[in-house]
Amino acid sequence: QVLLVESGGGLVQAGNSLRLSCTASGLTISSYTMAWFRQVPEKEREFVAAVIAGSGGSTPYADSVKGRFTISRDNGKNTVYLQMNSLKPEDTAVYYCAGKRIGSSYASVHYAYWGQGTQVTVSS
Repeated sequence: QVLLVESGGGLVQAGNSLRLSCTASGLTISSYTMAWFRQVPEKEREFVAAVIAGSGGSTPYADSVKGRFTISRDNGKNTVYLQMNSLKPEDTAVYYCAGKRIGSSYASVHYAYWGQGTQVTVSS
C-alpha cells in the first residue's frame, strides 16, 4: 500500500526557513512525479512545486514561491523535500505531499497519492 508521510512543519517567524520532508512507502519516488500542494481554510488546494518523474526531471514552481522554495529528492531515502526560505505570513497553510505515476501537472485531481499534511505557520 502506498503511504506518504510528511514532517518538518512548525511555527516560525517571517524571514526564517523550514524544510519539509515526505517519505514514501509503496512507491519509488524516482519513478513518480512528486509535488507539494498547500491549503488554507475556505480555499482550494493550490500547487506549490513539483519534481517531474525521471532523472534530470524539471522542477516547476508556483509564481508565489519562485526564488524562495526549492524542491529536491533523495532517492536513497525515498524522500522528497521542500526547502522553504524567506518565509512570509501568506505561506501559512497545511502542506501536502502528492505523487502521480507519470508526467507533469499542477492540478491536484491528477495526483493519486497524498500524505496527511503538515502545518506551517509563519508569524509576522
